[in-house]
Amino acid sequence: MSERTPAILLGGTGYVAGELLRLIAGHPLLEVRGILSDSQPGTPVAAAFPHLRSTYPDLKFSALDDLEILIRGTPRCALFSAAPHGVAAAIIDRLLKAAESAGTKIHCVDISADFRYSSAAAYESVYKHAHGAPDRIRDFTCAVPEHLATSPTPHVSHPGCFATATLLASVPLLALGLTDTRLFVTGITGSTGSGRRPSEATHHPQRHSDLYSYGALSHRHVPEIAACAKLATGVEAQFNFVPHSGPFARGIHVTVQASLQKHMSTSQAVEALTTYYLNCPFVRILDTAPRVKDVATSNYANLSAVTNGASIAVMSVLDNLNKGAAGGGVQWMNRLLGFDESLGLSAPAPGWT
Repeated sequence: MSERTPAILLGGTGYVAGELLRLIAGHPLLEVRGILSDSQPGTPVAAAFPHLRSTYPDLKFSALDDLEILIRGTPRCALFSAAPHGVAAAIIDRLLKAAESAGTKIHCVDISADFRYSSAAAYESVYKHAHGAPDRIRDFTCAVPEHLATSPTPHVSHPGCFATATLLASVPLLALGLTDTRLFVTGITGSTGSGRRPSEATHHPQRHSDLYSYGALSHRHVPEIAACAKLATGVEAQFNFVPHSGPFARGIHVTVQASLQKHMSTSQAVEALTTYYLNCPFVRILDTAPRVKDVATSNYANLSAVTNGASIAVMSVLDNLNKGAAGGGVQWMNRLLGFDESLGLSAPAPGWT
């Protein structure tokens, strides 16, 4: 297939939307046709993302009505949503209905939280507000690409960045029966994980040269992690998660610890991870501790493991905006459209971010 598939983006001026624009710019079979900003329609995209000015010199933000017209007028479309949770579901539902009524073949990858749960009740118990499109939930499956060969539904929800890093480290342990089902997780994320709007959590003088936890043992992504782990492994697991804010902009470092079911050496643990991810081009298993700088801005995740015979620690690093969000979303869209999953995603990390 040589003709590019039109891509529609939701998420306005947010960091993940900007990362989607950057990745799709280098994709041989996707082409951005529209990006939503109901508050700034007609404003140049380059004003929000100056680093993309040479790639999108003429692209302007569109109103939702304009995107609906675009979708109705094309036979095939890729819809990416990086809109905020609580907002995304209703917009996605409206655009999918427009596509269905026009006979447009469309796939959606939602990078918000709105379709990460299998029921409206499960979503509402975490986010404390009504779901925006409960009848649409059945059309989405939430999973990390490496843990589900194909999606049983036409649309996919990508797990959050902390969830992605945690699942990459923990799913092999549960799937292979290597550990008990109580896992202890420590995660550190860069400031871009808090979004573009400035806050005390992202303000540089507050965050620079500092490290602190938040939401210890009560983070809202824990139910999502447990649900995705069960889908991938069939195992009910308990995740005890303590997230931290780190003094860097991009990247996540997660350590998952658990008790081993039987004695295992470090080399055996590394071999088990290597075998599990053998056919996964974006997951690399190392015999040394993974570093955030080796993956920052890329779609790669680096993992390693150590044991003391009785317990295991798996370290997982990835870029929160790329592999943990936009890149994982493009990886899923490649699959949904029948492309090679690596298209547009194989660039290495620069190494000196």
